Amino acid sequence: MSLSNRSRFTPSSARRFITGGAAVVFGVLSLTACQFRPLYGELPTSNQTGKATGTVQQELASVDIAISSYASASGIDRATQVMKNELTYGFRGAHPLTHKKYDLKIQADKIISSVGVQALADVPSAYSLTINTSFILVDSQTEKTLYTGRSFAEASYDFSSQRFANERAERNAEDRAVKVVAKDIQVRLASYFATHEKAQD
Repeated sequence: MSLSNRSRFTPSSARRFITGGAAVVFGVLSLTACQFRPLYGELPTSNQTGKATGTVQQELASVDIAISSYASASGIDRATQVMKNELTYGFRGAHPLTHKKYDLKIQADKIISSVGVQALADVPSAYSLTINTSFILVDSQTEKTLYTGRSFAEASYDFSSQRFANERAERNAEDRAVKVVAKDIQVRLASYFATHEKAQD
């Protein structure tokens, strides 16, 4: 750039450049904001005619939850109760189910396997706990299957020579895995309600 060309970039042209750049940035942010869609906000779900049927949170609050174990599962009762508590609170907080529109049917099992062995004692030094689930969302009135899915989570814990410490470690790992699965199911159902057209009640 020559000296004459540089002299043309005056303070007024600099202000015009900054103002124009700010306008472009504001325009991009405005377009981005227009496309933002809150998952748990007041965005209504709609039926096939386009009429609003309720918010995502209202739809979640109308889900009844039933959890059972696979036939081969054992020691899963506590985990399924924790999962039901987590889902219930996530769907409607401390409020009772007042208007059931959906049934959420979940089957779960728990698998524990050793992941490390103490060299001298030849006993496990750590375990991996896996919670597996399959679930179905059903319309309570028509019994039509609306959504199906699977979810699982793993958590590990150390094994020691103290029985009570091992039991506590297993429960903590179980709670961690269950909470991950419950949150995954909740988010996936919320996404379904936010995007799916539901038939008119």
